[in-house]
Order: sequence, then C-alpha cells, then structure tokens
Amino acid sequence: MGIVREKEAGTMEQLIVTPIRPHQLIIGKLLPFVLIGLAEATVVLVVAHFWFGVPIRGSVALLYVLCLAFMLNTLGIGLFISTISRTQQQAMFTTIFFIMPMIMLGGFVFPVENMPPLFQLVSRAIPTRYFFVIIRGIMLRGAAWPELWDQAAALLIIGTVLFSLSVLRFRKKLD
Repeated sequence: MGIVREKEAGTMEQLIVTPIRPHQLIIGKLLPFVLIGLAEATVVLVVAHFWFGVPIRGSVALLYVLCLAFMLNTLGIGLFISTISRTQQQAMFTTIFFIMPMIMLGGFVFPVENMPPLFQLVSRAIPTRYFFVIIRGIMLRGAAWPELWDQAAALLIIGTVLFSLSVLRFRKKLD
C-alpha cells in the first residue's frame, strides 16, 4: 500500500512541477474523456439505430452538441469529486453519492412527472433530467432547437456552475 502511495505522490509531483497553468492541466486531463464520450455516443447511436431499430428523427449534429453540454456536467462532477477526495477509494464512494440521485431522480427509472413535488423540485438540479428529455425529443419526436433550448439552457447553467466550482477548488499542489 505504501508503494502505491509513493508512486501516486511521485506522479503528482511530476505533474505539479510542469510549467503549465492549472487550466491547461485541466483541459489536458479532460479532453481525452470528451473524445471518448463522443465516441461512445456514436457507438450507442449506431447500435440503437441499426441493431434495435430506434429511429433518429431529429438532427444528429444537434444531438452531438447537446451531448457536449451534458459532458460539461458529468466532467464537472468528476472534477469536483477529484478536488474533494483525498484517495481514489474516497472518490469512488463519493461518485456513488452523486450517481444514485442522478439515476433515481433524473427520469431514467421513474418519470419525473410521477414523482412527488419535492422530488420533482430536487430533480431540477440533476443534469440527467434535461438530457433524457433532449435524447427522447431528438431521437423519437424529431425535436429541434426551438423545442429544446430550455433543456439545453438548464444543462449549460448547471454544467457551468459545476465546472466553475471544480476549477475554483482545483489546486496544483500536494496536500
């Protein structure tokens, strides 16, 4: 266990002494995840359409743009978790704390309209609520920007707040 911590500390020390600014470090760490997320979205769309026969009635370009807005949220949450966690195990447990409400209250398991008013109110702070409306709208109904701008605005506002909090908490130093 001590060797692993020494190795992690050595890696962090190397990262910290690099002559780059914190925002460059954040972009460098998150950009691969954006590319992976877009690749995964492509695989999901292809499988949904060609294997399961799910129609894509709306704009695929709009769907990708709004996927990026959703990724701003998920990467913001991930970055925030990494700034408040001291160990990888603590980060994993904290992730469960964030993911469970996103699944339960975001409209994936239960329709938001069928939830008690208090849970509907809480779900307004959950990005998946808006993203599920966007996905269903574009793929099944052929919804366009005029119908989805409010969902996109909510995603962008929540994502900007999450990402900003994460960047403000980020420090390029060892504790």
